Amino acid sequence: MAGLYRPAFFYKFIKLDTLQYFLRRIFVSIIVFFGVSIVIFCLARLIPGDPARIALGPFATDEMVEQLRETLHLNESIFIQYGIFIEKLFQGDLGISTYTKRPVLVDIVSYFPATFELVLMSGLLMILIGMPLGILSGKFKNSIIDNVARLISLLGVVTPSFLWAIILMLIFAFWFPILPVSERMNEALDPPTLVTGLLLVDSLLEGNFKVFSDAFLHLILPGLAIALPAIGNVARLTRTNLSDVYEKQYIEFAKSYSFSEYRIATKYALKPASIPTVTIIGLDFAFMLGNAFLVETVFVWPGMAKYGVEVILAKDLNGIIATALVITTFFLIINMIVDFVVLLLNPRITTKD
Repeated sequence: MAGLYRPAFFYKFIKLDTLQYFLRRIFVSIIVFFGVSIVIFCLARLIPGDPARIALGPFATDEMVEQLRETLHLNESIFIQYGIFIEKLFQGDLGISTYTKRPVLVDIVSYFPATFELVLMSGLLMILIGMPLGILSGKFKNSIIDNVARLISLLGVVTPSFLWAIILMLIFAFWFPILPVSERMNEALDPPTLVTGLLLVDSLLEGNFKVFSDAFLHLILPGLAIALPAIGNVARLTRTNLSDVYEKQYIEFAKSYSFSEYRIATKYALKPASIPTVTIIGLDFAFMLGNAFLVETVFVWPGMAKYGVEVILAKDLNGIIATALVITTFFLIINMIVDFVVLLLNPRITTKD
């Protein structure tokens, strides 16, 4: 239709150079993925101990150990082992876990949703708390509000997630026991039928609001522990960017026309100030998956941390590699999404670099 309206970013994304830019990013991401897979594949084999002997236990005969080594191709050179791994990877086969005795893909599907839901909660808290805190701090620069916000941000940045987890655990387990401090939900409740593996989503799909509210409460403390360092980062960067933008000439020009503070903030200040913040939000969100490992241990969260620690201790080579590749893939996908969002926010950005 001739009169059909298309937003400006529609034309931006049908440009050839933009498509080429994203194709380059995908190509680079694939190279990074396989580079990480080589490093992890080699490092996993440097862990002391024979994977076959550890898997079968101390009472297994030498013949049983040798048979398992043949099955796992451990007697082959590391180059042949990696070639076999890549061949199976292209077939969607991550191998069999010597720890759980199940396909590793089944293990990942079982454990990853719990961690992903926790990271999503942390990301939501990071945005809902960090950005408003930074906006208030930047808008009321050098005021009491600014000083309090900066103090909160500093505490968040300098304190690691696992320490926040311990602090929150002590506060809400002993002094103010108003929030649950372990597991994903109350064991007395019947879990919803798993569709996505995310308890909040699955309980809503089932219409089970009791499980939804219970699962949400269980997410608050571990989610906040992971989010607090990122909240500090986002708040500090938002404050700095917003303060810089408010000193720009076009903001003074808008004030001279008696534009309202709300209009100046929402139309002229927040968008340019948010572009660097979006990048940091994306990076912090990606790093949350790694930070979740220690926090999950503190809160006895049945996610990837539990699985990752167990497969490392058992020297389950397939499990170790799969865990590392899940984190790598998550990080690369988030980076691609951040690039997409920044390209939308800043129409002047070049895609030729």
